[in-house]
Amino acid sequence: MHGSNLPLGKHLILEIWGTPYSLPFWNMDEAAATLVQSANDAKATVLTERWHHFGTGYGYTGVVILAESHLSVHTWNEYGYAAIDAFMCGEANPELCIPRILKFYHPKKYKVNLIERGCEPDSSFIFA
Repeated sequence: MHGSNLPLGKHLILEIWGTPYSLPFWNMDEAAATLVQSANDAKATVLTERWHHFGTGYGYTGVVILAESHLSVHTWNEYGYAAIDAFMCGEANPELCIPRILKFYHPKKYKVNLIERGCEPDSSFIFA
């Protein structure tokens, strides 16, 4: 049985702003390779991936499916913004994805939120 104080996984939310339009940020194939390499950095097992580009002048979205869950990105090139989501369980550590992702996107600003998933709440109902 799962202990109430032990997380089942870590869910990392990374937001980045101010990526210059000229960088490979806008090359979906290079972004896909970066996310796969980031998953490897995190000691995760890549199963498959799926990507979609929204057309010239627009961003892309992609997901890397992991045995330990997923790593995804959605971009808005007109704002130099990307939202990255890394949810991993087991021995995989999504925090190890951050350095490679930041090196690739070169953001002026970024924010990281880390949520421990699967920990039981102290009460039977929590509304946030």
